[in-house]
This record gives sequence, C-alpha cells and structure tokens, in this order.
Amino acid sequence: MTLTLTVSDEVRTLVPGFTALAIEAHGLVNGPSDEASSALLDEAARRLAERLDGRTPDQDPHIAAWRAAYTAFGAKPSRTRNSAEALARRALADGGLPRINRLVDAYNAISVAHLIPVGGEDLGRIQGAMRLVRATGDEPFVTTAGGAETVEHPEPGEIVWCDEEGVTCRRWNWRQGPRTRIDDDTVDAVFLLESLAPMTRDELLAAGAELAESLGKVSPGARITVRDPE
Repeated sequence: MTLTLTVSDEVRTLVPGFTALAIEAHGLVNGPSDEASSALLDEAARRLAERLDGRTPDQDPHIAAWRAAYTAFGAKPSRTRNSAEALARRALADGGLPRINRLVDAYNAISVAHLIPVGGEDLGRIQGAMRLVRATGDEPFVTTAGGAETVEHPEPGEIVWCDEEGVTCRRWNWRQGPRTRIDDDTVDAVFLLESLAPMTRDELLAAGAELAESLGKVSPGARITVRDPE
C-alpha cells in the first residue's frame, strides 16, 4: 500500500515553490555500515567540496533558500540548521560524515552530494498518512534525553512532519524522532527528498534517481518506486 503524503496549504502559502519527491522501497535488507556505504559517503564529501569550491554551505543558493524558509516559520537557521546544511558542515569537518547503517549512509550521501534535505522513515512504524503542517503546539514528539524517553511539543506555527500518532520530524527536517527512523531491522521505507527554488525539478529528479540506484547497490533485490514530485 502506497503511503499518503500531503503538504498543507498553510505551508505552501508560507514557503511557495516547495517540492517533495518520495521514493518507496520494499524488501530492504539493512545492516551496519560497510565498505560500499562508506564509499558512497566519501564520494559525496568529495563532490560537496568540489561544488562549494571554498565557500561555506550557507553560501550555496539552495541552502540559502532553506535558511529563508526556516526564518519564515520562526526558527533560527544558524541554531537549528536544516538537515542538508548540518550534514554538509560535518562532511567538511575533520571528523567527516558519521557512519550509521547502510540505508542511512545511502541517503545521507545523496543529501551531501546534492545539498538537499533527505529523510528516511520506516514504513512499518508510520501510523496512517504523513502530513507537513504548521503545528498547533499540542502535538506530541517522542524523543530521548539523557538516555530516557521523553515527550516534547513543537512551538505553535512550527513546520513539522507528522502522522496519526504525532510528530515524526521537528522544524521541517531538523530533528527526526526515534519512533519511525530507519534501523537495522527496517525492511520497508520511504525516503523523502525536499527542494526549494532555485533547485529545479530536473535536479530533484536526478537526485532521486541516484538515491534509487544507491539503494539498489546497498540492498540488492529491493523493490524501489520513485513517485512523481509533489
């Protein structure tokens, strides 16, 4: 069954030109990071450095657009960075990109190489449809603090991804909750690539096609479907 994804009119009005591309994958086999997934991350870091050519990530036009979007809903983009900028900064730092697991490594590599926020959710843990909305402030966001589970709530007006159970990702693509994240047991997942102008539809599709190819490499035999951008 295909996951339903919707973007509220409030979000589209506040940030015109937002486009999301979803990739569904079934029959995945995940596991610890390996040589193949590490190679994807190393190559992504090389491509990022070449693209930036000495600039900082926030000087890239697509990252600048995301910073403006964060400012529009009241977030401070230098304090709560969008996921693409945060990963890019790590890729350029001495420690480099973290190795998480094969599937997360694959989508993190696409995020860094294309400077685009990419998220992954375990389809088996999503309750109902997923929606991108402006929060009321009452929605639960289950996370961990100090090793213990805790419940937070987004700020009123904050843009969040949520399902029928609560928030799955705060401040658009800043902080994913542990409930739906991809781990070693994930077999079915949806990967979401999010773009703003000046990124073009063709550039978004190219990033999606590359992610689909990478998923096939790290998890041979998976059934992968790239949906039309919304």
